[in-house]
Amino acid sequence: MKKLSDLLQITKNGMGHGDKKLAHQLLKKYLKLILEDNRIPSIIVFYNEGVKVLDESGGYSEELQALEKKGCKLIACTTCLNYYNIQNMAAGIKGTMPDIITLQSDAEKVINL
Repeated sequence: MKKLSDLLQITKNGMGHGDKKLAHQLLKKYLKLILEDNRIPSIIVFYNEGVKVLDESGGYSEELQALEKKGCKLIACTTCLNYYNIQNMAAGIKGTMPDIITLQSDAEKVINL
């Protein structure tokens, strides 16, 4: 099977630990920069609180939709979406934990945020 070049995992609603407002600013800036620099990962998976990033009201809609348009696949853990009662995603598709495990195994590089 062909290896994915890279897989980005977003597991928090923001980037880093500490102040939530700063965490949101950092993730928004990170997503904008990878778009501007054209360093688009093959796939981004979202699980645990990371699925909140995909919520339409999460504040990342523009960046997420731009990533999809550039060919990045966005995959959310269905169990996590249900747990946090997220009904409307700004972008992406629902996946399962077995999907995420397969993607992790098939990736050449896994980046965790």
